[in-house]
Amino acid sequence: MLIDTHLHLSEYKDISKVIDRAIKNDVKYLIVSGSDFSDNKWNMSLLEKYDNIFLTCGYHPECIDYKEDDLKYLEECIKNDRVVAIGEIGLDYHYGKDNMEKQKELFKKQLDIAEKYNLPVVIHTRDAFLDTYNILKEYNLKGVIHCFSGSLEVAQKYISLGYYLGIGGVITFKNSNLKDVVKKIGADKILFETDSPYLSPYRGMENEPCNVKVICEFTSDILGISPSKLSKITSDNAIRLFDLESKI
Repeated sequence: MLIDTHLHLSEYKDISKVIDRAIKNDVKYLIVSGSDFSDNKWNMSLLEKYDNIFLTCGYHPECIDYKEDDLKYLEECIKNDRVVAIGEIGLDYHYGKDNMEKQKELFKKQLDIAEKYNLPVVIHTRDAFLDTYNILKEYNLKGVIHCFSGSLEVAQKYISLGYYLGIGGVITFKNSNLKDVVKKIGADKILFETDSPYLSPYRGMENEPCNVKVICEFTSDILGISPSKLSKITSDNAIRLFDLESKI
């Protein structure tokens, strides 16, 4: 059994077919990530239709024009026990640091909510390692660094705080340093994700959650263990982090 721990479904025309293809490739459970108010609201509607879907709800760092009511809605969402984390949240300085203080403010408010309700967090961080790390150090939380692509040193810093690393299609890219990082940290601190429909292991193609199987098989070669063993380890990691044992 495999779990896609981070994906977005709102951009697909036929969600049922996407989910069917995932199940046929042993990806039994999907954890769909929210990024803004409309996305979170749309995702919540999925819970009425699909019993193999869980959610993380949150506001991406681009949501700097958020309202306090948006945060109140987030607290409403997490009353549903199939909302298993706050995310994706974090910092993104890729296009500059003009709004970094507003990003930090939103980030901390959502971390406060996660701490209040004892929920894990899904962290989006791009070109913002030091600020992300220093803020996370202020909290006693667990979570995953979504779409990790940093160095071994950065990986070890996050792991020291109790975070898992989200490994997706990027590991299959020719020039990715993730192969060496994952080989050194091992399977115990990684989760598999696709970030569908983005970052496909097949360059130029739309990604799908079924590709977790591809990512698992590729990573199993790097680690020198069987895909079935690796799928169990990473699925157990996800079940532990997101407290899924009683829900699946």
